[in-house]
Amino acid sequence: MKLQELQQLDRDDPLRNYRSLFHLPEGVIYLDGNSLGPAPKEVFQKMEKVLHQEWAEDLIRSWNNAGWWELTDRLGSMVAKLIGADDDEVVVCDTTSVNLHKVLHAALSLKSGRNKVIAEADCFPSDLYVLEGVKSLRPDLEILLEGRDGSSIHEMLDEQVAAVLINHVDYRSGTIRDMENLTRQVQEFGGLTVWDLSHSAGIFPVQLNRCRVDFAVGCTYKYLNGGPGAPAYLYAASRHHTACNQPLSGWFGHARPFDFERHFDPDSGIRRFVCGTQPILSLRALQSGLEIYQDVSLQQVREKSMALTDLFIKLLKNECAAWELEIISPEDASQRGSQVAVSHPQGYAVMQALISRGVIGDFRAPNLMRFGFAPLFLSYQDIHDAVKQLKQILESKEWNQEAFLQKSKVT
Repeated sequence: MKLQELQQLDRDDPLRNYRSLFHLPEGVIYLDGNSLGPAPKEVFQKMEKVLHQEWAEDLIRSWNNAGWWELTDRLGSMVAKLIGADDDEVVVCDTTSVNLHKVLHAALSLKSGRNKVIAEADCFPSDLYVLEGVKSLRPDLEILLEGRDGSSIHEMLDEQVAAVLINHVDYRSGTIRDMENLTRQVQEFGGLTVWDLSHSAGIFPVQLNRCRVDFAVGCTYKYLNGGPGAPAYLYAASRHHTACNQPLSGWFGHARPFDFERHFDPDSGIRRFVCGTQPILSLRALQSGLEIYQDVSLQQVREKSMALTDLFIKLLKNECAAWELEIISPEDASQRGSQVAVSHPQGYAVMQALISRGVIGDFRAPNLMRFGFAPLFLSYQDIHDAVKQLKQILESKEWNQEAFLQKSKVT
């Protein structure tokens, strides 16, 4: 497409006004919202109030006056709107890994006669680390991995499977898993599903309740723009609340925390999954990101996401076909999340050269460049300009410099 046509698409874009809600550095094309979203402008004013009024002046009174105690629930209901859940089924707390630990144990507690858990061999490694931790507390547990112990999840299902952990969107390729069909298949064998939504929430409509999902977790610092290390969220279907148990019991999850009883009595609802005192400053920062989404059409977000990724792939094929690039993300936009992964023998160095020019994506070993497309702040012209910069780098071999070849600790 010609630049003028893309500029017209930007003028006609129903989401164009959301860009002004984010702080975007001058001269930067940010294609890494799938790893860390940019700061909402509102967060600076909100944090000023939290620091100088709620903490400094009101002190401990803010647990009541500023509603600190209810933040986990209030933000949970905001996330619920984005993932197809009821308000009382989602809580914001802790980290994705901690929450995954909780829900895996909760699922196992509901299936005490079973000893198998299935996951994907190529899922985000942290999920596998958590599984190893769960197994250390359950030596009888057998962990089966799709791609190592069987070619598909369905092939490995039997009456001994307690839970199946699935990443909704592959963190490298961006491939979307079929939530409805996979959940149904697992439940037909009497198992429970645990979905990791870290790369799908906020970028396309997720329908947990419609798909009858049992448990889910996800982070908020990617497309939800909650800030680095922002608290994660946890979903548990209401039908499981009173029957399941999770091992990280703490006073925030007690039914009557301020009675200071000597024994733990879990809350009857979603708060039973909250552990100890939560990071109020981080929760308040996250609130700014979630507030942006309360009037956003996720269908419009999805439509623009597919258009942006389609455009990027088309431009890559047209402009960069002469170089050693391989697109590993699905060609069909309906099967792809909001990222495009491209392999190159010197992917790390190429990405560093791009970043030096203000086009920011990221790299995943061994040779993948990841480009994320967050529709609320990206324009069609951004995509055109990013590919233009990439072509110049490949053409000139600008990437072949010592500064770009040396890997940093965080890639």
